[in-house]
This record gives sequence, C-alpha cells and structure tokens, in this order.
Amino acid sequence: MTTVSVPTIVVHRDADVLAKAVAARIITRLVDVQSAKGSASIVLTGGTVGIATLAAIAATPARVAVDWRRLDVWWGDERFLPTGDKERNETGAREALLDHVDVDPERVHVMLGPDSGLTAEESAEAYATDLRKASRPEDHGPVPNFDVMLLGMGPDAHVASLFPGMPALYDTRPVVAVHGAPKPPPTRISLTLPAIQSSREVWVVAAGEEKSGAVRLALSDSGPVQVPSAGARGRGRTLFLLDRTAAGKIPPGLGRMASP
Repeated sequence: MTTVSVPTIVVHRDADVLAKAVAARIITRLVDVQSAKGSASIVLTGGTVGIATLAAIAATPARVAVDWRRLDVWWGDERFLPTGDKERNETGAREALLDHVDVDPERVHVMLGPDSGLTAEESAEAYATDLRKASRPEDHGPVPNFDVMLLGMGPDAHVASLFPGMPALYDTRPVVAVHGAPKPPPTRISLTLPAIQSSREVWVVAAGEEKSGAVRLALSDSGPVQVPSAGARGRGRTLFLLDRTAAGKIPPGLGRMASP
C-alpha cells in the first residue's frame, strides 16, 4: 500500500498571485532536483490557473535556471481530441510555455489523440507503456516517481479526468480511457489515483469561490470515489496551493497551514 503525505495548505491573495507563486515554486523545485540528480520530471495540468502558471514561468527571467533539456514532461490527463485542438491540455501547455523553452522533444510525453489512429483505450495503453519504460527499479512500480505533479481541481472535486463516482476511480491500472465525462469532451485519457500517488510531490492548485466547497471536502475525511481530490496525495509532500476565495470554506484546524 502506498504511503502518502498529509496536505499542507498555502493561501495566496488572488488567482494572479497564485499562478506567479506556483511558477516560482516549480522553478525552484526543478532546479533543486536537477542539482541533486541531474534530471527532473513534471506532470502538467490544464485549466485556467494551470495554463496561467505555465505562462508565468515563461514570463520570468528565472526560467533560465532550469535545464529544460533535462526535464521529462508528462500530463495527468488529456482530452481525446486531435493534435493541435485548442481544447487539448497539450496545446495550451505548448502555447504558454513549451514552445518558449528548449525542451527535448523526445522527453515531452503526450497522450495521443484520435488522429493517431488509436482508440482511447489504445492511447491509454500506449501512455502506460511510456510510463513503464521511464520507470526505474527504485520507483518500485510501473510509473516513475514524478518529482512534481500539478493538478487542477473542479467544483465537483475532480482531478485529472477522474470524476466523482466514475469507474476510473476503482481502476488500478496507471492510465485509463474515460468515457461519458460529465463535462465536454466526454472522452478523455487520465492517470489513475495509484499513478498520481506515485509522485514524490503532488500540488493541487485551485482558485475561485466555486472551488471552495470542493477544497473543504478534499481536505476532510471524504473518500476518493465521491471526492477524487481527497485521493490526490504525494508520497513525500502534498500541497494545496489556493487563492483566498478557494480557501474560504476551510474550517479552522483542518490541514496544515503554511506561509506563502
């Protein structure tokens, strides 16, 4: 059974400050990991704050501290749409950051869409194969121990494309195809909770009052089948990085608070 960490909560003034602060954290984390072991890995997310965070990285001169050629880039989920579609998380990440830094194309691991000729199930299986090839003996499983995983969270408490009550939440495979998602597009590819929990650090990033109820549930004793974000935990560290409105319903004493 995977041992996971207790979440630490960090609250910032607003969504703009949040995105910039998370960008700074990412740069620091990647530099520290690369200094320690040569290369690093990150799992990206989509969504408004997720893409704003990547844009903030691109905008800061500090980005040059990262050796982008020694970074493996993964995704937590993807909409099963053709390459280049504006709704794909990959498209947003490339426009916001990846097209502006010197990443190694061979180390950018995308989830394939229907233009690849694969079905959603075959795309999920292909991504699982990529993860398995990247996993090392010290990872003790079919998924690398990602250095940092970024996750957004919906008002329904979903993370990646793991929506409340859906079959993917019971799946122990690292990657699954999701059909009938309650928000469009209905077909997606997603890492599962076991894959998420393989990460050394998991950072859940949320902004907006509409997320406040989900944040409260994610930090409570809720089960991950009905509250998927309650299962978003890293092996060594879990951060809930929030703006003030998203943190507005956290009861006193729930979770560990930290200064920005």
